[in-house]
Amino acid sequence: MNKKTSLLALILAAVMLFSACATDAGKDDKDDKGDTVESTAESTTGTQGSSTDEPTRDGVAVFLEGNEIFGVEVRFIDGIAYAKADSLAEAAHKDAKVKYSKDGKSAEIRYGAYSVGLIEGKRYISVSERYFYGSAKIRLADGKLFAPLELLALALGLEIAQTDGESSVKLEYSDLPLMSASKKYDPDELYWLSRIIEAESGGEALDGKIAVGNVILNRVRHREYPSTVYGVIFDFRHGIQFTPAHTGTVYNTPSSESVIAAKICLEGYSISEHVMFFFNPRIATSFWISGAREFAFTIGNHDFYY
Repeated sequence: MNKKTSLLALILAAVMLFSACATDAGKDDKDDKGDTVESTAESTTGTQGSSTDEPTRDGVAVFLEGNEIFGVEVRFIDGIAYAKADSLAEAAHKDAKVKYSKDGKSAEIRYGAYSVGLIEGKRYISVSERYFYGSAKIRLADGKLFAPLELLALALGLEIAQTDGESSVKLEYSDLPLMSASKKYDPDELYWLSRIIEAESGGEALDGKIAVGNVILNRVRHREYPSTVYGVIFDFRHGIQFTPAHTGTVYNTPSSESVIAAKICLEGYSISEHVMFFFNPRIATSFWISGAREFAFTIGNHDFYY
């Protein structure tokens, strides 16, 4: 073999070696890219399946129209379901806007044509001048307002279809839109009911005012009494039934809370559907009620009787 032949053989061997190395490197590069894509997919799936979903629903699954919605926090406290107001509103209504007060103790939620008001410590939620009342108070936790789910759902045009213990809640949109306050409340009933509540219990707490309103409406529904609020208040057939109707204080302008109490009563909320009488034993001049009727309960300064 001459020098030219030897040189040619060396060049050919070098080219083959370089080609083989390039092929292996390309294969390794493809393998590395394949591993990277697969890892990303596994990471995305893992994030969707655990690290995002579970913490946002705080262990309670919330369903709306059969679909689970995430980011809505529901807590059960003493057996009562509470929902974080802003999260449920935003999940149920795309146009929902939530505005908190500076101290964070009250909030307004706007959606569609409705304005929902919530105040920490209150047992009612307002919806465009209507008032829904319940036995549990609105709570402030982690800087956000949590409202009893039963009331909040009603205020947002929802219904509770089912609760599975304390593990899940199923909600549906109500078939009927919320009626406006002007259509819900008869103006004459609201006018006189708020005034007798103010005259009889202006200094009482809200539940005391509601109980007085219950007595009036219980009589309206009873066959032995007049069938209107005005008729019950000014019923003098068997003597004076309500002193303010005789003294004239029933004509005084009611406080905002007395109006709220009247609206709550007209919504159908009742502390008792059977109490028919009440009086303040500390200032009463006649005690015939306590001797003739069955005692029911005391709220504030008033004793109520069946």
